[in-house]
Amino acid sequence: TRPSFRMDTPSFPELGLAQPLLQAIADLGFERPSPIQALAIPPAVQGHDLVGISETGSGKTAAFTLPLLQKLDLARHVPQALVVCPTRELAMQVCEEIHQLGAHLPGLHAVPVYGGAPMDRQIRHLRDGAHVVVGTPGRLLDHLDRGTLQLAAVRIVVLDEADRMLDMGFRDEMERLLGQLPDERQTLFFSATMNREVARIIEGHSHDPRRIEVEQA
Repeated sequence: TRPSFRMDTPSFPELGLAQPLLQAIADLGFERPSPIQALAIPPAVQGHDLVGISETGSGKTAAFTLPLLQKLDLARHVPQALVVCPTRELAMQVCEEIHQLGAHLPGLHAVPVYGGAPMDRQIRHLRDGAHVVVGTPGRLLDHLDRGTLQLAAVRIVVLDEADRMLDMGFRDEMERLLGQLPDERQTLFFSATMNREVARIIEGHSHDPRRIEVEQA
């Protein structure tokens, strides 16, 4: 059974989401948003930068995926959203959730890219015109260096589990990736903890972010 949250959280239709997304949420059987979703989705949909502090398993993937999907122009077959994850497992999981929540968006194309998998297959998927690219820092930079990933049209970037990426030594890669993105973009950071390293990255790469913290139940 899905966790049931207090009934005083707003309903999904009250969060400003488009009908195709609400349809997918209903198909998946989500009845009410989790606390992180209820707090993060409205400002993210409005275009604010965001820092979400919440544990894994709190529903944070949908909290950034739904606003990200709402911002896509599916007629443009170029990467418009980038999700950076610490591990291939998380990249695959996030990509799967993007496809589930985007089930009613015709032609949606999201591609996971990570190390330890054939480069040529990823290049082929990227060439097919991905709207969303989900990947690990090292492999994303590999594609950038080869010219197989273009970031000029990216309007929203998500750093998922930012603290874990820093713990794994990805600081330089994260800085380089963020430095390659257009200035006119929305940046969403999600992290289980907030420490000085995470704060420094956020400070250097976001504009007046809204901070949302969800206590562990």
